[in-house]
Amino acid sequence: MANRLTKIYTRMGDSGMTGLANGERVSKSALRIETCGAIDETNSAIGLILAEAEVPDAIRGGLTKIQHELFDIGAEFALPGHVAIRSDHVAWLEGELDRLNSALPALKDFVLPGGTRASAASHLARAVCRRAERRAWKLAEEAEINPELLRYLNRLSDLLFVVARAIAQSKSAPETIWQAAHKGGHDAA
Repeated sequence: MANRLTKIYTRMGDSGMTGLANGERVSKSALRIETCGAIDETNSAIGLILAEAEVPDAIRGGLTKIQHELFDIGAEFALPGHVAIRSDHVAWLEGELDRLNSALPALKDFVLPGGTRASAASHLARAVCRRAERRAWKLAEEAEINPELLRYLNRLSDLLFVVARAIAQSKSAPETIWQAAHKGGHDAA
């Protein structure tokens, strides 16, 4: 494989334009580029989870696989018409969701982000992934988007929530359950 990134800066983006993989030049503020950026943020947020030593190996391998797939998703957005994510990718995420969630106690209320550093990072990655999903759906309103890619992002955010809970449980970290204002006894101002 040839070295493709021999020089990191090109100065080609200095005018506010960037290139898609098909050579088309578009504004850096274009929705397609915003979506690519949100996918990149999701991948980086998953990197924060993986930087924590407390992540169980049974979760670490799956998150690394997902990071590779997020690069494939970025390629789909950067090259209109290219398809990399298929229904089997979504099915794998659903299998991981079922596997991890089966060992967790049932929820009756919302969980506040927190727990351990890795579980808090997982909650952050979930929120970032939801933003990427919103951007992708907005882009789907104006361009043809692979529907499996949209399903993938939805399942991934669900998985990141379950990962946060599974990591907290693996470290016996308590989960903080949301208390609505009327439950918590706060007086209205």
